[in-house]
Amino acid sequence: MDNLEKIAVLCGKIVSFSADGNNDALARALSELNALVQQSANIKALPTVNSDNDFTGFLKFTEKEISEMPKKFRQTFRIDGCAARVYRRKCGKNSYNYEIRYRKDGYDVYACANNLDIAKGKFIERLKVADKEGPKVRSDAPITFTAFAMYFIDNFWKRKVTETTYKNEMYRFNNHIKPYFGEKPLRKITPLDCQTLLDKYTAKGQTKTANELYSALNKIFVAAIKHGIITRNPLDIVFKERHYSTHGKALSKKEEKALLNHTAGTRYQLLFAVVLYTGLRPNEYRTARIDGDFIVARNSKQKDGKEHFKKIPVTPMLAPYLFGVAELNFVDLKYMTEKLHEVLPEHKLYDLRTTFYTRCQECGVAEVAIKTFVGHSLGGLADTYTDLSDEYLLREGGKFRY
Repeated sequence: MDNLEKIAVLCGKIVSFSADGNNDALARALSELNALVQQSANIKALPTVNSDNDFTGFLKFTEKEISEMPKKFRQTFRIDGCAARVYRRKCGKNSYNYEIRYRKDGYDVYACANNLDIAKGKFIERLKVADKEGPKVRSDAPITFTAFAMYFIDNFWKRKVTETTYKNEMYRFNNHIKPYFGEKPLRKITPLDCQTLLDKYTAKGQTKTANELYSALNKIFVAAIKHGIITRNPLDIVFKERHYSTHGKALSKKEEKALLNHTAGTRYQLLFAVVLYTGLRPNEYRTARIDGDFIVARNSKQKDGKEHFKKIPVTPMLAPYLFGVAELNFVDLKYMTEKLHEVLPEHKLYDLRTTFYTRCQECGVAEVAIKTFVGHSLGGLADTYTDLSDEYLLREGGKFRY
């Protein structure tokens, strides 16, 4: 087989490798092709397109054009000489459209125009953009929505959140997001798809849910970009209506008394007294236990992957309800809510936490102690260097009397 026949075979392979995206094999074939050209005394150059009247083939750039390319691509185009492929397609009676594509080392650069010189100019500008963005990351991750979302959640996101957050997010994903997108390819999800989903909840006045869905989707799409599956986040142009959160409203002392009187003689009186006088979050109720002069419970807001506990003193307001009690057994939150609504239908469980915080301030409890009781961050270096003694916490808790 002479050089011309070998070149013809290699050209066929190059077209096949380029179509399949097999960059490693394509690079080897191009290298062999250039070696054959240099060895051949009868062939001066590869098939190229240098004018609007030439044919489809490999595209050569002039030295001036190569000098305008980003530095990392200059050597590639100088050595390979034919690193980009050009396709000429007829788009009118006497006009053509030129498409230039470069696929190698994780880059996929494309430009087109009805004039070859204009197409070259666009291609060089696209190279500059590709140089800034870097090569696409090769990934074995799934490329359909639900499969990729679960791949991302199970391998990465799950490790960064608490068990409660994970359960809540998965409930939201399985009930609102998964049924909508299913196994649609990530590349085919449009901004309109996302906007339609959010509008469905916004129209019903559920702006909080719409915002939560936006946040969940954004995590998934950003992860897909980092895996090289998509290049743009479809949420970038999606309109998200702002949700205005309503903070908890403290019970009046009259309401507080009414709640405890209404539940007298039932297990609920003890449970409501514990919540009112410790400021526990609803998702912390079941973790609460009596430990000497303290109520100890898991702090659900710590996100470092470790389990943290907080200690709230048994204050003068709580002590009478704990007389003779050895352990706490909280019922399901829905039953707590139903019982609360029998007396105070306008309030929610979180309002009891707000009540505790408010009463602490009214009783003159130190701010650092209040934050420790409710499980808030002290901020900055204070979290690192502050370790309040039990004696101090009990002394501050002793002020909680009204």
